[in-house]
Amino acid sequence: DGQVTGYLGLDFAVNPIHDNQPDLCWENGRIPLADASVDSALCTEVLEHCPDPDAVLSGVARVLRPGGCLLFSVPFLWPLHEVPYDHYRYTPFALRRHLTKAGFGSIQIQAMGGWDASLAQMLGLWVRRRPMGRLRRALLSLLVYPLYRWLVQADGRAAVEFTESQMLTGLWGTAVKPGKQKSEPPSMQQAAAE
Repeated sequence: DGQVTGYLGLDFAVNPIHDNQPDLCWENGRIPLADASVDSALCTEVLEHCPDPDAVLSGVARVLRPGGCLLFSVPFLWPLHEVPYDHYRYTPFALRRHLTKAGFGSIQIQAMGGWDASLAQMLGLWVRRRPMGRLRRALLSLLVYPLYRWLVQADGRAAVEFTESQMLTGLWGTAVKPGKQKSEPPSMQQAAAE
């Protein structure tokens, strides 16, 4: 019927600095769910933190039912974060290669922003994250905001193609585990128990 009946949060480890804690953690490099036990997976801004993205994507493919969908996003233009667990920045070509290697098909990858959004993002990060005094930050925010806003609006009108010298802020997309769903999906509790 297309409705979400439940969800599980999964992470590599419990991190006490995060407000939201995962429902499950990886166990010895394995997702603690039964094969073909979930309908879909959401993996946003995660793969850049995985030292072995092929193992992670293969694990996701293993727990997805045939016909199950992975929705993903990764940054491209972003500062170092969660150091030292910030391992990669992906091009659309590398991301497609990793997804294919994990057994996914029907791979669709889109850019989250092109040249104008990239410049807007850099200006915004510079004003908000560069070390400077409060007065200087406030003044620069006032000066930069009109250009920032114009760049974001201009980028929304431009199509982004994966060609030579193209700039991206990040990527998002979907990938499907091949096959047709064979039976009624178990509940989220059943999937976790298996």
